[in-house]
Amino acid sequence: MIRSAITVSLVEEARGGPFVYWDGLENAFENARSLGYDAIEVFAPGPDAVPQSELQNLVKNSGLKVAAVGTGAGMVKHGLSLTDPDPSKRKSAQEFVRSMIDFGGPFGAPAIIGSMQGRFGGEINHDQALDLLAESLEALAPHASTYNVPLIYEPLNRYETNLIKTIAEGVAFLDRLSTKNVKLLADLFHMNIEEANVADALRQGADAIGHIHFVDSNRRAAGLGHTDFEPIAAALRDIKYDGYLCAEAFPLPDSKTAAEKTIEAFNRLFR
Repeated sequence: MIRSAITVSLVEEARGGPFVYWDGLENAFENARSLGYDAIEVFAPGPDAVPQSELQNLVKNSGLKVAAVGTGAGMVKHGLSLTDPDPSKRKSAQEFVRSMIDFGGPFGAPAIIGSMQGRFGGEINHDQALDLLAESLEALAPHASTYNVPLIYEPLNRYETNLIKTIAEGVAFLDRLSTKNVKLLADLFHMNIEEANVADALRQGADAIGHIHFVDSNRRAAGLGHTDFEPIAAALRDIKYDGYLCAEAFPLPDSKTAAEKTIEAFNRLFR
């Protein structure tokens, strides 16, 4: 069954970014619960930002799950990436991702690698960067498997990475890995920029897709841009997708409206 989720950011350095909630975990859980969401995706500054006991209580009291945890603070706060030409910095990047796997794993929440994938240029070319990224994912995915969750890798649009930008490129990259515990994040905003046809790309990704960011063409909540969601919903039914659709959207005109518009669209399309 496809489930709904919504993002909360606890990273002040990222304020203004595409996360619906910004004012603490308790507020996010309470508002998401009241609107009928199934889960929260947490973008935290690090694994120690939220005590496990606090998150456990929020999950228990709200009845919500943790859909996934972001690792982007490793880039935003510490300038780390998995394709850095400096081996010591790559090691630090891996350690940060590993710590976030440990943060989300007990809740059944996979860690997402988006901005921490980095870029190629300068000392390393495209193929070398992909080799370094593959090396990191091969090291990290088995650790994620100890919690029975995948590692989630996100293709980004051309303005945010120069590595892997489409679902087809992502599938080809996953095929080269020996680990089978990496899944793709299909972000509808990035796909709106890079894919010729979003629904067809989802069908091509099929079983490789493990998480979806449910957002409109302008990174606002679903229904506040020009995306036609009907073909996308049909494609997700065709591939029997049974993961989360998570609102990673700007809180425009405000968090309340963005959350309400997203769940309205989700219920119309999938409930």
